[in-house]
Amino acid sequence: MRIVNPTAILGENIACDYIKKLGFKIIERNFRKGYGEIDIIATEKTKDGDVLTFIEVKTRTSSLFGSPLESITPWKLRFLIRTAQYYKMTHPKLPESLRIDAVSVILNGNKAENIELTRNISGF
Repeated sequence: MRIVNPTAILGENIACDYIKKLGFKIIERNFRKGYGEIDIIATEKTKDGDVLTFIEVKTRTSSLFGSPLESITPWKLRFLIRTAQYYKMTHPKLPESLRIDAVSVILNGNKAENIELTRNISGF
């Protein structure tokens, strides 16, 4: 059973709006495979062509314990990579170029106080 975290859901919704404004096209949200989940799967048009982008969203209500991105551990990154590889294998018609990005969201109430996209967090 999946526990629904309202803060995480709000952060993902804010992240989706943010990346759409940056030109990303969202393909899917909350893709699950036994060993992992990808919050957002999208494509981004770049000068070199379309890039299939797997986006991890980290949301916090303060930065008291560090940046939201600091919570992406090497262990978590390994599961993101494996899940992204599985997704690409099962969706061969999507762009060949792949990347894992992260969006950090710091909330102030129900609004984003700070939102930041970090591209290519894995070198994948």
